[in-house]
Amino acid sequence: MKRYRYEDIENEVNAAGLLYPLDVLLVGGTGAGKTSTLNALLGDTVARVGIGVEPETQQLSSYELNKYLRFHDSAGLGDGGEADHRHRQVLSEILQRRITVGPSNILSDNASCYLIDLALVVLDGGSRDLGTALHLLETVILKSIEPERVAIAINQADLAMKGRYWSEAYKTPEAELREFLDEKAASVQRRIFESVGVEVATPVYFSAFHRYNLNTLVDHIIDHIPAERRAAGQ
Repeated sequence: MKRYRYEDIENEVNAAGLLYPLDVLLVGGTGAGKTSTLNALLGDTVARVGIGVEPETQQLSSYELNKYLRFHDSAGLGDGGEADHRHRQVLSEILQRRITVGPSNILSDNASCYLIDLALVVLDGGSRDLGTALHLLETVILKSIEPERVAIAINQADLAMKGRYWSEAYKTPEAELREFLDEKAASVQRRIFESVGVEVATPVYFSAFHRYNLNTLVDHIIDHIPAERRAAGQ
């Protein structure tokens, strides 16, 4: 996946005059499969880098897909109680964390901008209870970053109907499961709009374990490449 649409990513970044690599924060509940998503996208050649946050919050694990795209993996939510409260605080801090950059064609000398360019929210397709993830979207993510910078993807598409209508031979959903997944994606989009009045792009679905629809996931991320850097104070 490291070379998939590499030139498209490069061209979009350069055409918009963005700083690179673009920084993508992965967010999701415990068991949603963020780690397997990273493994599927990045493979064994991933270059881990050491950008983190302060010790009193939480270390970010950061991985480069290529020269132009970097992923930051955050802790999962769903453990309950104080742990979830702390994780929400950490996510809010990460999404609002600023960095200082030197002069460029889009920023003045020593301008301040946000580290994270967009958020990729990974939902658990095998769970009917998306309340934790949707609550996180409503109360933290969409309050900290613009909705056009939020991409939503449903992992574990193969388990969405408890394994039924998934073709083990072809590693793809059959018609019944595909219809179910299409409705699930539309339902997530509707629930977000009904809850916070914000319309996000229709989520895509994939299976990291079976490497199904990974190209579509990358397409979805590319569709959310912003037209400008998140300059702080704007």
